[in-house]
Amino acid sequence: MKTISIMIPCYNEIDNVEAMADAVRAMLKKDLSSYDYELVFIDNASTDGTREKLEEICAKDKKVKAIFNVTNFGQFNSPFHGLCQTTGDCTVSMCCDFQDPVELVPQLVAEWEKGHKVVSCIKSSSKENPLIYLFRTIYYKMIKNMSDVKMIEHFTGFGLYDRSFIRLLRELDDPIPFLRGIVAEYGGGFNMKEVHYEQAKRRAGKTHNNFYSLYDAAMLSFTSYTKVGLRLATFLGFFTSAVSFVIAIVYLILKLLHWNSMRMGMAPVVLGVFLLGGIQIFFIGLIGEYILNINTRVIHRPVVVEERRINFDEAEDGK
Repeated sequence: MKTISIMIPCYNEIDNVEAMADAVRAMLKKDLSSYDYELVFIDNASTDGTREKLEEICAKDKKVKAIFNVTNFGQFNSPFHGLCQTTGDCTVSMCCDFQDPVELVPQLVAEWEKGHKVVSCIKSSSKENPLIYLFRTIYYKMIKNMSDVKMIEHFTGFGLYDRSFIRLLRELDDPIPFLRGIVAEYGGGFNMKEVHYEQAKRRAGKTHNNFYSLYDAAMLSFTSYTKVGLRLATFLGFFTSAVSFVIAIVYLILKLLHWNSMRMGMAPVVLGVFLLGGIQIFFIGLIGEYILNINTRVIHRPVVVEERRINFDEAEDGK
């Protein structure tokens, strides 16, 4: 009997975690009863009682497993680590807030049985804030056009992954893994299939995404999969240097020719200094983002440090 792993990352989802466990188990019993399953929650240091709720669920059902992180490792590391800890023939990754529809899982499994070892779910529309969705669309198109890898628009990581792809994730040894980029880069070699869906609203609770987390996601993808920032800094630096050199030569010639009619004062100089200074500061910050990315990879801390596990056997604990 084949085993399906359902991996669900969570952070402060006290209002959703039990309902999600019940919904997934009901779906598996109804639509995928010919498969065995494991349900793996990875908690990113919740403080609202989510952990206590997971302990209760795991005590009642040994097929429900839980991993507790020692601290919050961010929105990318924790799900990636959770995927790598699953043991099924395939793994479905989905959020705990019900924005990823549970009823779509049987379709993903059906595509997997047809030979698609990666089935990525694409948001064709969303019930979230229309302005936020618009900004996401612009971001996805920008990163897709700037990246050497053909990035997948409106792909959040929700999807199904064959155990062979999970094996690849374990072998990457990346301290700051960006699953969306990894799937875009390697998914084609696993006969990837795209499935479209409408993203629902959160069932309960508030989103934990804010400007900083969204900015962090954008910079991780930008610095990991594009060169355009550094190239733009080089080209723009060359262009402004050339223009400044020409202006300096022209100004010197006019000065030597005693062109006394020129009465511009210091205004052009001040404006030029502020313009060039602003450009320099912007690109120093951008280069700093690249350096931060490199520094994190060089330090090579663990993707996640676990506090403890529940319902994992000894062989799995040894991973």
